[in-house]
Amino acid sequence: MNDLQSTGLSQDALGGLAVGGVFGVIATITLVLYVIRIIAYWKIFKKMGEPGWKSIIPIYSDYIMYKKTWKPMWFWITLAVSFVLCLASQAMGTPDAPVATGGMLVFATIVTAVFTIVAIVLSVIALHKISKSFGHGAGFTVGLIFLSLIFVLVLAFGSSQYVGPNGGTGVKAQD
Repeated sequence: MNDLQSTGLSQDALGGLAVGGVFGVIATITLVLYVIRIIAYWKIFKKMGEPGWKSIIPIYSDYIMYKKTWKPMWFWITLAVSFVLCLASQAMGTPDAPVATGGMLVFATIVTAVFTIVAIVLSVIALHKISKSFGHGAGFTVGLIFLSLIFVLVLAFGSSQYVGPNGGTGVKAQD
């Protein structure tokens, strides 16, 4: 009798248990990283003079971050770009069942491509504004882009101090 037969489980059942275990480990790691990120952003918001609880409210936390590091107007532009991206991708449907056809599909594809590029550019600029608002430069921005959690932790728990929008140059962010 081999080990598989002695467990009383079929090969499919054991495979399912293995896959479930892997997903369980991934879910646990994801949850731990999410909690660490919440704690870090809570601390960053406190450094910016905002109550930490504002960092855990979706969309509102982004608005506050734009307000403290850039201009709220750019938050609304970024939100609009995201909305257009969502609509354009919905219009395209799936490869098997496109919602749009012909010229409309081409238009939706172009809009999606253009607005994806715009969204990426706005995200990089926003990260640079965060970097500058804590007295850092382009190198720190690159870190925020590629090693986000590590550099967010540096902002939260390191010696970085909030110096104001635009790196404390005296140029104020406007409402």
